[in-house]
Amino acid sequence: MSRRFTPKVVTANHLLEGDAIWLTADDRWTRDMCEAELIEDEAHADIRLLFAASQQDVVVGPYLADAVAGENGPEPTHFREDFRTKGPSNYAHGKQVELS
Repeated sequence: MSRRFTPKVVTANHLLEGDAIWLTADDRWTRDMCEAELIEDEAHADIRLLFAASQQDVVVGPYLADAVAGENGPEPTHFREDFRTKGPSNYAHGKQVELS
C-alpha cells in the first residue's frame, strides 16, 4: 500500500553561492522558505521538481522536502530542513549574520 502524499516544497542549493533556496509559485528561487510554494498534490510536485531539475545553470540537487503550512508560509517538518533555513553553520555568514 502506498503512503499518503504529504505537503512538500521544492528545495535545492544555489549553484554558485551554495545557499539553500526554495522554489516559489511564480518560478523564482528564494532564500526564505516562507516564500516557497507549498505543494499539496503529488502530480504537481513531480512537475515542479522536473522544472527545478531543468535549471542546472541556477541550482544543484533539487528535491522535495516535507513541509507544513505555517502562520507566515511553509515551515519545515524535519530537523534537516529546519537547519537549512538557518544557513551555513561553520561560522557566522549569510543568514546567520542577519540573525546577529
